[in-house]
Amino acid sequence: MYKKKELQDIISTAFHTADFHSAPSSLYDPIKYMMELGGKRLRPLLTLMSCDMFGGNINEALAPAMGLELFHNFTLLHDDIMDQAPLRRGKETVFKKWNTNSAILSGDTLFVMAYELVTKTTPALLPQVLELFNDTARKVCEGQQYDMDYEYRGDVSIADYILMIRLKTAVLISCSLKLGAIIAKASDREADLIYAFGENLGLAFQLQDDYLDVFGEEDKFGKEIGNDIVTNKKTYLYLKAFERAGGSSLEFLSKHFNEKSIPVKEKVKTITGIYRELQIDSVTRALIDEYFAKALSIIEQINIPADKKQTLLEIAGQMVNRES
Repeated sequence: MYKKKELQDIISTAFHTADFHSAPSSLYDPIKYMMELGGKRLRPLLTLMSCDMFGGNINEALAPAMGLELFHNFTLLHDDIMDQAPLRRGKETVFKKWNTNSAILSGDTLFVMAYELVTKTTPALLPQVLELFNDTARKVCEGQQYDMDYEYRGDVSIADYILMIRLKTAVLISCSLKLGAIIAKASDREADLIYAFGENLGLAFQLQDDYLDVFGEEDKFGKEIGNDIVTNKKTYLYLKAFERAGGSSLEFLSKHFNEKSIPVKEKVKTITGIYRELQIDSVTRALIDEYFAKALSIIEQINIPADKKQTLLEIAGQMVNRES
């Protein structure tokens, strides 16, 4: 069994030596820039961990795992355009550094490159791998569309939000894990169980991100706290606050979310205070724990020795309890 650091080193070396082409530079330089921004490279790590856990050869999973990371970065590149986000991982986003047209085309090329890598798998497994990848790619796009739609809807429910983050975030984590299982030739039941494990882990992971955006420590979180509040993003915290608020607190909450003249820092401080009064911090933590507990109960059903699950369980715990 590989340790987490060993797998991370394998992934890092693979990306460092990868050929992202060179001409035309106006197309490939933005791609190289995006990939050099780094990030946790969590999804390929999960693929290799899953493959190893089920007794597979991680070398057979490496190219498809890299493909998932390219796909993830494609979605981030296009998301930044749609959100008009100026920064990604502390640096200028691609469309800001170059321009929108360059970012769109480079993102499209990233998707093609992702597809090329995903298809570099055992020929006999290719139909199953492509079915999983295509289904995941479509669902991620559906999730992004829901996210954009919710900006203009006043009737978004908590169930709506959970659906959106399941599609936009959780299914790619599920896909990463199931891809490793498929390449390791795990049984259909085992592949389905690891997918369900990933789905619940992915929901907990995104909710933790939402939690940290409000209640995290800025020096640990790595970016400015309160962005979701500033942008009136309809996260679980936002929706739960309006559900629990009443009387003057509901009126105060509505005013501070809808009044554009309130200074940003004042808005963040005031809304965070209301969230604390309504115990949104503890309610959100409870939901994160609930999804994580579901994930753990599912992985227990996979009939392999507990020591083979240990590395994956460690990274899962870090995903849910992270501070950045």
